Amino acid sequence: MFRFEHPDYLYFLALIPIAILVIWLGNRIRKNQMSQFGNPELLESLVNGFSRKRKHSKNILFLSGLFLLIIGWANPQWGAKKEKVKSEGIDLMIALDISQSMLAEDIAPSRLERAKRFTENLIDAFKGNRIGFIVFAGNAYLQVPLTNDYAAATLFVRAANPNLAGTQGTALGSAMELAQNAFPPESQQQKVLIIISDGENHDDALQEQLESAKQNGILIFTIGVGTPEGDMIPMYVNGRRDFKRDESGNPVKSALDQEMLKNIADQTGGFYANIVAGEDKLIGPLQSRIAKIEKRSFEQRSFTEFESYYQYFIFIGLFLLLADFWMPQNIERKDV
Repeated sequence: MFRFEHPDYLYFLALIPIAILVIWLGNRIRKNQMSQFGNPELLESLVNGFSRKRKHSKNILFLSGLFLLIIGWANPQWGAKKEKVKSEGIDLMIALDISQSMLAEDIAPSRLERAKRFTENLIDAFKGNRIGFIVFAGNAYLQVPLTNDYAAATLFVRAANPNLAGTQGTALGSAMELAQNAFPPESQQQKVLIIISDGENHDDALQEQLESAKQNGILIFTIGVGTPEGDMIPMYVNGRRDFKRDESGNPVKSALDQEMLKNIADQTGGFYANIVAGEDKLIGPLQSRIAKIEKRSFEQRSFTEFESYYQYFIFIGLFLLLADFWMPQNIERKDV
C-alpha cells in the first residue's frame, strides 16, 4: 500500500505552476525591453555565449528539483508489514450536501465551507470506527466506502464542491438510499448516518427511504447548515459575482429547513442540531449518543509498518537544484 505520511504538504505543489508563470513573465518582460532596441532574437545571438537551450535546461532542473523536494517533504511510504487487526466499532456514513444552495453565506465563510470543516472534525472524532463519505445534490454519489483510511476520507471532504454533482437540487432520499446500500448486510444495529445539509429537499422518495432506514436499524442524525432567515446564493457569471436567479430574473433566497431535518432525525431515533452551535458543542453529544450503540467486532488486514522513501526524493531534488545553481547560463565560446 502506498501513501504519503504528510499529504497536506502536497498542496505546496501549487508552487510549480506559480514558478512557471514567474519564469514566463520574466521572459516576456525581458523580450519587451529588448524589443525597444531591436529584434530580440538577433540581439540574443550577439550576446557572447548566450544559449537559449541552456536557459531552458536550467529552468527544467529548477522546477524538477522543486517538485522532488515537495514530494520528499510529504514522505512517500510503502507498506512493509501487513497484519490482521481486530477492532470494535460502528459503521458511520457521513452524507454532505453539495447543492448550490450550500454556497449561501448566511454563515461564514459559507454553508459548504463550514460543513466541510465540521465533517473533517467528525472524521477525527470518530477514528477507530469505519467511516464512509457521500456527497449529494440532485443525486447521491459514494465518494469513500466504509474504511479506516481516514486520510483518504479527509482528502475527499476537502475536494467536495457543487461541480461534483451531475444534477442540482437536494435529494435527501437518494442520499439515504445510497447510505443504506453502502452498509454491509451483516451489520444490524451498528449503522449510523449523519446528514449535513440545509434541508431543502426536492426528493419525493424521502418518506419511503425513512421507513426503510427505520426497518434496517439505521440511526440518523441531522446537522442543519444555515439560518432560518436564509440568504441569496452567490454565482459567478462571466467572471462577475452575481446571485442565482429564478425564471423571472429575481434572486433566489435559500433558507434552512429545520423542520425537515428534525423530522428525519426524530423518526429514526437520532437528533437534530444546528451547526452554528459550534463543533465543540455538537461532536460531544454525538459521541455520547453513539457510544451507547452496541459495537461489533470486525477483522481486517492492514499495514502496521511503513518504509519511508523521502530521502531519495530529497537527495535527487537537492542534486538538481545544485546542478541548476552551478550550471552557467552562457556557453563559453573560444575565439577562432
